[in-house]
Amino acid sequence: MGEIFKVILTSLGSVIALFILTRIIGNHQMSQLSMFDYVNGITIGSIAAEMATALEEFSKPLTAMIVYAIMSVLFSLVSRKSLTLRRVLEGGTLILYDDGKLFRKNLSKAKMDVSEFLTECRSKGYFNLANIQTAILEPNGKISILPVSLQRPLTPQDMNLSPEQDKLTVNVILDGRILHYNLKYTGNDQIWLQKQLAAQGITDIANVFLATCDNKNSLSVYPKVNRAATQDIFE
Repeated sequence: MGEIFKVILTSLGSVIALFILTRIIGNHQMSQLSMFDYVNGITIGSIAAEMATALEEFSKPLTAMIVYAIMSVLFSLVSRKSLTLRRVLEGGTLILYDDGKLFRKNLSKAKMDVSEFLTECRSKGYFNLANIQTAILEPNGKISILPVSLQRPLTPQDMNLSPEQDKLTVNVILDGRILHYNLKYTGNDQIWLQKQLAAQGITDIANVFLATCDNKNSLSVYPKVNRAATQDIFE
């Protein structure tokens, strides 16, 4: 029983240490992680798992985690200052396709064959290479595609139009609760909100699952539906 209690304590300590170190290192989306960040994150996680069961030598894995975290922060800081080191740690970009030409050597460097490249292009909506001007492999492993001018989507600027700039839609009710700070941010008050709900036939805020207000001061309401969908259309 005593050992189980120790495991619980060391596990909690491991989680707390991992959380603190993660906050120090900083948040990154998975798509933004370099190979070094990815491997370093896995290593720190493995050490944290070992620390959870290190009943006698808790300090050793904790020290190792701190060292890895410090090195990660240092590499991140230095790579921002040095383009050369950034290329060593994160790698550079590779042009895989440009102006009708496939670059076999760059595909080989990227450990990618033509079939894989075509699959990546199709996943981005390009089924014909003739519609692509340039395809670049980014350091994070993603492929960026520049379409030929005739294939890019039409924009309002192409038609000499000046649409009003959209702004963020704000949540004002969430799960039956009014978000007063957000409501004030929209320039409205609770009286306005109740009038808008009444106009849509809703008298009890508790029945609202989500309500949002856009930049045109239009309220969109999503009532609570206390039943499950009867049929899965995606089967």
